[in-house]
Formats: sequence, C-alpha cells, structure tokens
Amino acid sequence: MIFLASLATLAGFQLVVSGPASAATRYEAENATISQGVVEANHLNYSGTGFVNGDNVAGSYTQFTFNAPAAGTATLVLRYANGTGAARTADVAVNGTVVSAGRSFGATADWDTWANSTLTTNVNAGANTLRVTATSAGGNPNLDYLDVTVTVPSTVYQAEDATLSQASVATNHTGYTGTGFVDYVNTVGGYIEWTVNAASAGPATLTLRYANGTTTDRPMDIAVNGTTAGSRAYPATGNWDTWADDTVTANLNVGANMIRATATTAGGGPNVDKLTVTAAPGGDADGGVPSSITTISSGWTIPWGLSWLPDGQTALATERDDKVTAGQFKVFMVTLAGARTQVGTVPNVQTTGGEGGLLGVAVDPGWASNHYVYFFHTASEGNRIVRMTYNGTSLSGYTVLVQGIKKNKYHNGGRLAFGPDGYLYASTGDAQTSSLAQDTTSLNGKILRMKTDGTPAPGNPFGTLVYSYGHRNPQGLAFDRNGRLWEAEFGDSSFDELNLIKPGGNYGWPTCEGTCGVSGMTNPKATWPVSTASPSGIAIVRNVVYMGALRGERLWRIPITGDTENVGAATAYYVGAYGRLRTVVKVPGADQLWLTTTNTDNNGGAANGADKIFRVAIS
Repeated sequence: MIFLASLATLAGFQLVVSGPASAATRYEAENATISQGVVEANHLNYSGTGFVNGDNVAGSYTQFTFNAPAAGTATLVLRYANGTGAARTADVAVNGTVVSAGRSFGATADWDTWANSTLTTNVNAGANTLRVTATSAGGNPNLDYLDVTVTVPSTVYQAEDATLSQASVATNHTGYTGTGFVDYVNTVGGYIEWTVNAASAGPATLTLRYANGTTTDRPMDIAVNGTTAGSRAYPATGNWDTWADDTVTANLNVGANMIRATATTAGGGPNVDKLTVTAAPGGDADGGVPSSITTISSGWTIPWGLSWLPDGQTALATERDDKVTAGQFKVFMVTLAGARTQVGTVPNVQTTGGEGGLLGVAVDPGWASNHYVYFFHTASEGNRIVRMTYNGTSLSGYTVLVQGIKKNKYHNGGRLAFGPDGYLYASTGDAQTSSLAQDTTSLNGKILRMKTDGTPAPGNPFGTLVYSYGHRNPQGLAFDRNGRLWEAEFGDSSFDELNLIKPGGNYGWPTCEGTCGVSGMTNPKATWPVSTASPSGIAIVRNVVYMGALRGERLWRIPITGDTENVGAATAYYVGAYGRLRTVVKVPGADQLWLTTTNTDNNGGAANGADKIFRVAIS
C-alpha cells in the first residue's frame, strides 16, 4: 500500500493524523476457528449462514482472522446475543495479547436479539487474529460476526497551494478549509495541479472537495501522471457556500505524482477547496499461497461472471445458462457468506449451444450514485455489451451500449472489468474466424476499452473501441497494483497464454500461438500446454496472479516479479479436486479469492445445480 511522505518533506499541505476510516469489513463467526463450540442456525436475525454457540465452559473460544491495510488503529465490533438474563464475560485478545480482560457481554432480550460490543485497539499490517475466550462457566455469548474498520492515513493538499492555470485563489464564499479556494476561469482547459508524494507504488483514493453554485454540471478530467483516472461531472451543490466530495481511485508511483483537475467545458470547473489523498486498503507484502478452500455457495448452473458492489459486502453473479430453458439467463446477488438471491434476468440473451449466453458482469465503481451494472451477452445478431440499473433488489432499464461483435458457437470472449482509470474493459473472441483477430477495424479477437456510455475511451490507440488485438479467445482480465492489465486466453492446440496488455499491442493470433519470433508480435509472459490450463478468469492478490483452468482442472499461481513486467514459476493447486475452474475474483479488503466451477457446462457434463463457489484464503 501507499505510505505518504511526512509533513517535513513537503510544503503546502496539512497532514491529517486521524485519517478517514475505511469501510467496515465483515468476518462471519461461522468461518472463524472454533474451540468447544458449534455453528448453529436455530435462532433468528443472524447474519450470514449461522452463528457460533460456544460450549458452556470457561476456555471455549472463537478466533477470527482479519486483514488490516497498515499498522494502526482499528475499531472492532462483535455482534452477539445473550438470552440468559445475566452477563457473560470473556477475554478479548488481538494477536495473542489480551486487550480487554473480562469483557462483559450483557444480557439481550432473548436469543433472537443481537447487540454490538465495540472496542478500539492497535493492529498490525496484514493478517491479525482476534480471539474471544470465555472466562466463566457460562461460556461465551452467541457470536454472529466481527466488523473491522481500519483508520487509513490521509494527506490533505489545499487547492490554493497547487499550480494553477486559468484559475485563481478566491475568498469570497464561505465554508472552505484553508486560506481560500480556487475559482476557475469560465473556459475549457483551466486546471489545478498538485504534486503528491508516495513512499511506495499502489492504489489511493483521491477526494476532491468542490462547490458548484450553478444549476448545471461543471465536468473535469482527473489525470494522474498524465493518464486520465476519471471524467467527473461535478453537479450543482445548491450554492457556492455548499461543498461536496467527489472520489476517484487511482494508482500512484513511488515518489512524486502529478494530479491534475482540468475543466472540460466552457463553464470552467467548479470551485475547488482541497484534494485529500487516502492510501487504499491493501494486504501483506508480496506473495502468499492458497492455505484453505471452503465451499460457500452451491446449487449453481454455469456461474460465469462475478463482480463486487463497491461496499465489498455483496457481489453480482451471472449464470451462462446454456443448459436450461431459453429466457432463464439469471443474475444473483451473493453475500460474503455465500447466501444468494436472484435479482433478475437479462433480456434478449441467446445461447449458442457452446460458449455463448450471459457472460461477464461489471458493477460501475460509482454504483452508489448511478446504480449501473454492465453485462456481456450473446444476442440474435451477435455479442453485445449492455447496461442495466440495479437498485439493490432488482434489475431494470436494459440499454445496448455496444453491438456488432460477431458470435459463434465458441470463442465469444465475454469478460468485463473496470480499470483504475474508470473505463470499462471487455474481452472478445475471434468468433472462430481467426483473421478477425488481426483486423483492427473488427471488434473480434480484441480487448476493448470504453467510456460508460459505450463510446471509445480517450487515448485508445486506433481512436476506436479497440485497445489491443491478435487475441483468440481471451477471458481473464485483472489489474495489478500499478494499474497494468493482465489477460489470460485460450490457445488452439498447443499453448494457452498469460499476457501483459499494452495499448495497441498485437498479441499474435493466428500468426503465433504462444511465444514466437515474428516482428511486431507481443509474446506472452507465461504459457501452458492446453491440457493443463484452458484458462478463464484471473485475479491478483499480493502481486500474484491466480488463474482458473477449465480443461486443466486446477488453480494456477503465477507471481509477478516485484514491479517488473516478468513473472516467476507457476504452481498448480487443487489439481483435479474440484473439476473445471472458471471464474476467479479477489474478495475486497481481504487476502481471499472467490473461485467458481462450471462442471455443468457441455464439457463438464454434470447435472444442473452441481456447480459451486469456493472461498480460498491466501496466507
């Protein structure tokens, strides 16, 4: 993660010692380590799939493992029920040290009524343990979950201390925090540019405080080191004395970084008060290996796409649905504990009898304000990228963004992912017409990059949606801590590939399969015989790529070598143990993966409902 430079090294900003808290991460008790107790579900109103009922004996305990982005202060909330009428006491220890001795868990009205017990303590960077050990013969109360909120360091950069172009410092309104605020000239191109220092590379949250007393948006582009990280609207705030916050997530480099906010319309930008830079939650140092695998959800039929909502508490999942009645292309909401609820279907989807249907899903990073969700699916004329609205319980508002992507029985691609630049990336297959992959005017055999309205993103190499080409059937997309895009794709009969994607890159198909020496072709970073891979989804945890293998029936671990473009030796896990492994995503705020099977597809042959979602811990 990023550690921002100290106050002594920079001028012109205020260091906020008690920075904002990250969103709480929930750890269900039923997933903890239990000594002298059982998981039960015989009372009401619990979260997840159950709660822990400890034995009525001193010494019984429940131990949670949780992650912190950095050493510092955390707020820990234990949800419990105690229907006995008398308090139950326990020692609460963090990393083996008792931080609350004989802590009292008071009586609740009954076993269906839950209460919170909150404490604040110091935690280490990375993995931590919290153990609740009963200190009386009555044992522990019933425990439902642990919520962890970590205070994340922030640094404030005042706008009036930045470099200004076609803008000036003013004081004629109220509510600003420094010695003034920046007022843009009413023209396109005015900007504010801050220099932000980071001690290490990694993700950060950039929060701009602004006021817009007009009745229309005053949009700006936010660029980090010359690359646009977000095109933002900056809507009206009611008046010039009312301030609002807008947040963009971006990757910073080691050392100095240039953050520029540029007005993109004739009205100029809004008034700007300050920029707050917050180190985003991360994990331990590079590395780690799969340490445990647990089934969290069953009853699936070809679960294909997974995308987390921004709160990190629930995800949306698609079923490709080749093997059931047409029109049942389902979308589910899945909780951290694995409970699923169908929230709708996607209209106009058709199967191809092979690899087409309802494929990738991506939740808009700004979902909390716009409720947008994006899907990749096969339709009557070809493959489409569409947008729908998800209000938290149901889907509506089907809108086509991109069509004309050729389809076939196989090679439809279908993965969607938002990049740290705020743009939507999509993988498309060659539709079993290999020449399309080398045709830069075709949308097939490509990685596409677009704005959220389906139009080409700024900076695309050909001025179209095409970002890279020469792909056969790419299905794995993941961004590393430096904002680089990694991709996995199916080979033909010889080699599958892991590629590092660069704009305008030609990745060889059909001229090359795997590594070759043809001028102008970009070689993969790693290859596998198709019998041991046939890769689909990928995810990155602690600078390690994890790749699901279908035909190979295993999870590949491929470490990235520091911040270089190279990878180390690949290692296989769970070989043949769970069948065809399709989609891999990182669990927000934790060193964990979700991993799906698609044993019910045509090549797996299992009965409908036989697929699962697993949680894999990395330690």
